[in-house]
Amino acid sequence: MSKPPRILLTGFTPFGNEVINPSWEAVRLLHDQRIADHRVVAHLLPTAFEDSRRELEAVVHEVEPSILLGVGQAGGRSRLSIERVAINVQDARLPDNTGAQPIDEAVVPGGPAAYFSTLPIKAMLAALQAEGLPVEISNTAGTFVCNHIAYLMLHEAAQRQGMRAGFMHIPYLPEQAVRLPQAPSMAKDDVVRALTVVLRVAARQVIDDRLGAGTLD
Repeated sequence: MSKPPRILLTGFTPFGNEVINPSWEAVRLLHDQRIADHRVVAHLLPTAFEDSRRELEAVVHEVEPSILLGVGQAGGRSRLSIERVAINVQDARLPDNTGAQPIDEAVVPGGPAAYFSTLPIKAMLAALQAEGLPVEISNTAGTFVCNHIAYLMLHEAAQRQGMRAGFMHIPYLPEQAVRLPQAPSMAKDDVVRALTVVLRVAARQVIDDRLGAGTLD
């Protein structure tokens, strides 16, 4: 019997002064779940530029997923942010967890300036809105390790026929936000529900919906 197609879902280790990372706290709960006939493989990536690159390359080789979705923390954002684009720049305002702080360096030397998500981001947006979850299309994944991984996932997908990839940022969990006055947060159960919804859409739909979801600034 053939194996079901697989989704590689990644989260990150804590960084900065945090003791948890909401991305991994949510992502790990979906490990080995079946979503739209796909098996989810959840994997923890280090919040470090070079270590995350090596880890991602190894797990993609091992899992051979048809869909890659990276998830990362965006403290300060109040909505689930489906990323439209990843850029070929590493510009770290803070050091990563190994102390590395690349400035104005390429993620992939000689690679394209940017990659657009190859997941149906507008259909994912509409599905989350229908669930009553706060969500937006984001046009920047930053220039830290999240963008680094988003770019690498899309670069991998560009080299492999039939593989699609994207990235989503999530807010703090309430237990993080309680220490930060006025910081927005989202309950873990809602994040897990959101990930389940977007993965179901991604697994079932290749061609995206045509919906206006741009910004004026």
